[in-house]
Amino acid sequence: MLTTPSLIPGLVWAYHIDPESRTAARLPMDMTADDLLFDKGFIWLHLSLADGRVPAFLENFAGLTEASRAALINHEHHAALSVDDQLICGTLVDFQREFDSTTRDIGWLHFALSDRFIITTRLQPIRSVDLLRASLEKNPAKFRSPLHVYEVLVAESQRGIMALVIELMDEINRIEDVVYDEDLRDERTQLAPLRRVIVRLHRHLRGMLSLMRRAAAADDDEMPEGFEDVATRLTSRLEAADHDVYALHERARLLHEEIDSKLSSETNRHLYVLSLMTAFLLPPTLVTGFFGMNTSELPFTHAPQGSTYAIAFIVGSILFAWLILKRAKIL
Repeated sequence: MLTTPSLIPGLVWAYHIDPESRTAARLPMDMTADDLLFDKGFIWLHLSLADGRVPAFLENFAGLTEASRAALINHEHHAALSVDDQLICGTLVDFQREFDSTTRDIGWLHFALSDRFIITTRLQPIRSVDLLRASLEKNPAKFRSPLHVYEVLVAESQRGIMALVIELMDEINRIEDVVYDEDLRDERTQLAPLRRVIVRLHRHLRGMLSLMRRAAAADDDEMPEGFEDVATRLTSRLEAADHDVYALHERARLLHEEIDSKLSSETNRHLYVLSLMTAFLLPPTLVTGFFGMNTSELPFTHAPQGSTYAIAFIVGSILFAWLILKRAKIL
């Protein structure tokens, strides 16, 4: 299958899977390229693109087309899927994984498969790949071909999305309880990152669905045997995930609008109170301004109770303003 007997660069792990014996043997890390030559079964290579020698290794890997080699080493951040000459390749959207937990950061898993191999490459550790390896070691009998490995890989990615949807739903429920409480609190800072994750998930899921439907409609001569059935099952899974993500997106949007509405109402109430205070204080201000003029012959200047009369005018102006606002039905 390979043309040069060299060590495999960027190797994370490799398995030889034999459907006849229903076994999956993990290959040693120090194996050479010639060790990948098997008479039966198929191999799974998982490579890290952090090793700059991987592109050169894939150039010498027999069975890969130019398009599939490009798909395995590209760094574009969008889903991709193509079927050509009995070979499937593309990019799968998933979540990056730390040493002890799964993050919410989007990751990209590149893959190419034929009837004799499946190759996956990534830059950062990916959640679904680790789960696929655990499933392979636990029950290798269910992996009858590279196509079945790919199906489980996409299914694990969909399960990861659904697990994240449940987490996001719990957080939105908590924010919703706060928003509809009597006490007004601005939860937009907590809601904004959730909406960002949901929007990205929805965008990538729609892209994956479109690509899966397009690949399932390819010519039968180009399509590997059994891919149409696999694509139908995966499309149903992705549609279910996209439906839940879209429902979550709508809830988050409506919740954001409710927060904006409550904050706007509170702002309008404050402006209303401020306008009333301005309306009540404007006439007294005119009175005090009038009596504060440094001109001669002002009323009550020499009267013994001039200040009392001025205060009476102030109170009268406030009552006059109140009467006008009441007649205008502002109060």
